[in-house]
Amino acid sequence: MAKLKSIHIVYADWCPHCVPTTVEPLQKRAEKLRVPCVLYHVDDPDVSKKGDELVKKHGDWSEDYLIPQVFLEYENSQVKHVFTGYSEDIELTRIGLKNLLNSHLLS
Repeated sequence: MAKLKSIHIVYADWCPHCVPTTVEPLQKRAEKLRVPCVLYHVDDPDVSKKGDELVKKHGDWSEDYLIPQVFLEYENSQVKHVFTGYSEDIELTRIGLKNLLNSHLLS
C-alpha cells in the first residue's frame, strides 16, 4: 500500500460526533504520523464545496449526508473513505473511531 499523504475530515463544529469526538483525535494522530489533517467545515462556503465533492466521489453521499466523514489520501493519489459517524449514538461514533485509530490504516 502507498504511503499516507494526508487525513481529510468533513465535519461541523456544532456536531458532537465531530468535535471533539472525531476531529481532535485524528488531528493528534495526523501530528504523530507527520501528515496534514485537512478539515472541511460543512458550513464554511470556502471549503464546503470541496468537502461535498470528496463525499460525493468517495464517501457516503446523500443530499443531507452524515458527518463526520473521514478520508485518507495516499501519495499515489488514491483517496479512501474510512469512516462515517453513527447518527444513532455518539458512543457508537467513539467506538468506531477508536477502531479506526487502532487499525493498520493509521499506524
